[in-house]
Amino acid sequence: MRSGLVYMCLQDHKKPELEIRDLGLTDYRQTLKLQKELWQKRYDKKIVNTVLLVEHLPVITLGVREEKNKFLIDRKRLREKNIDIVEIRRGGGATAHNPGQLVLYPILNLKELKLGISDYVHELESVTIKLLKELNVETNRKKGFPGIWIGEKKIASVGVRVSRAVTFHGLAVNIYNDLSIFDNIIPCGLESVKMTSVYRETKVKHSMEKTKNILREILIETFSCKGTFDHEKKT
Repeated sequence: MRSGLVYMCLQDHKKPELEIRDLGLTDYRQTLKLQKELWQKRYDKKIVNTVLLVEHLPVITLGVREEKNKFLIDRKRLREKNIDIVEIRRGGGATAHNPGQLVLYPILNLKELKLGISDYVHELESVTIKLLKELNVETNRKKGFPGIWIGEKKIASVGVRVSRAVTFHGLAVNIYNDLSIFDNIIPCGLESVKMTSVYRETKVKHSMEKTKNILREILIETFSCKGTFDHEKKT
């Protein structure tokens, strides 16, 4: 996994600092290991609030609720198609990641942000709604169904875990990824759900760089100071 760019937001004394790391295209298992390491460092107050931005190699991840982890083909066939399967401890059921999907993993101290878990999930959804609006996609929430929707079609999935007030896991937004990966599962355990993407809805393929730049500004406004950020290349 290559080192990415790091964006440090200047603190305004009203909200905590925020570090945004762009990891590029990464293996899911490596990123999960990094999340756990960062969670411990954040809990120990050795790092500031951090958000990882990534795209993943093809993978299906399974949540803690077994009844929500539903496959439509044999797991052996998935591995033959070079789709990894990873069991993790987050909310929600089975979901899929692949290139062209933007995933963000916030490692945040909710006490410092003065947010409860429900408030935090609501903020993540708000971030996604703002991002998609900038990409000319109007979206909505569905009561009782986390994530972001366009009518009955789902464009973004939320699955978080909070331990000792520090978050990990996060959300995934379909930008221009190959949606056929979702044909292997029942996404989030919802039998009738149809997945969509920005590209499918608009026929415009926004670059991932442009999309990340928009998202960075929204993340800073939501979880940290409102202003500029510095960036430097990590080696």
